[in-house]
Amino acid sequence: MKIATFNINGIKARIGALTDWIVEQQPDVAILQEIKSVDEGFPREIFEDKGYNVETHGQKGFNGVAILSKLPLEDVTRGLPGAEGAGREGADDDEARYIEATVVGKKAIRICGLYLPNGNPAPGPKYDYKLRWMQRLHDRAQELLAAEEPALMAGDYNIIPQTEDAARPEAWRDDALFRLESRDAFRRIQNLGLTEAFRVCEAGSGHYSFWDYQAGAWNKNDGIRIDHFLLTPQCADLLNNCWIESEVRGRDKPSDHVPVWVDLAA
Repeated sequence: MKIATFNINGIKARIGALTDWIVEQQPDVAILQEIKSVDEGFPREIFEDKGYNVETHGQKGFNGVAILSKLPLEDVTRGLPGAEGAGREGADDDEARYIEATVVGKKAIRICGLYLPNGNPAPGPKYDYKLRWMQRLHDRAQELLAAEEPALMAGDYNIIPQTEDAARPEAWRDDALFRLESRDAFRRIQNLGLTEAFRVCEAGSGHYSFWDYQAGAWNKNDGIRIDHFLLTPQCADLLNNCWIESEVRGRDKPSDHVPVWVDLAA
């Protein structure tokens, strides 16, 4: 089972590029972030016509996540559990950032697609929200681990885990993506017993999944790695490979992110 996570930075702006990529690469499952569309506005028929089941958790103009799957999707849920003040304006779950479904192939895999808050400017309310959200993700990870079943949490984490995950780490020192509190929160989630798939398969620097549109970042390879797969032990046992499809960033009208893939024996 080949699964890709891809922050597409707007379905309307990227529909041509995304469709071309889907046709070319044929992922079994694509986990999308920043669709920036309400559910009823997502062009699901385009992907359904290509053999995909489509589930979305959308929001007008911002955020939004989706799962496209050639395989059946079961037990779909939307929203990360544990929101403070759920149901009132300004509650932590008002932003469409999380979707879960079970993909049924040779093995059933619980797929958790996430778009973690950016958190800038930091410190401040947006950063506090990011850290609260990460604590909720930690709690959900504990539940997934307790189930002792294959599961993965994938998406745009907006976290640069280590210095080798940025071309110029000094430029990110005070950014919400690289602040010590952010990296510590990510490490606490990982240390529950989750495997960071890319670092199992690839060591060293120079591997990035995001390049800003400004200042010629792509041409300079001035990137950061912020799109990740975290796997439960039962899922990590199925891991064949994990890689970054960086060449997508050089195509016409690209997202500022590129797909990251895992290949599972499932």
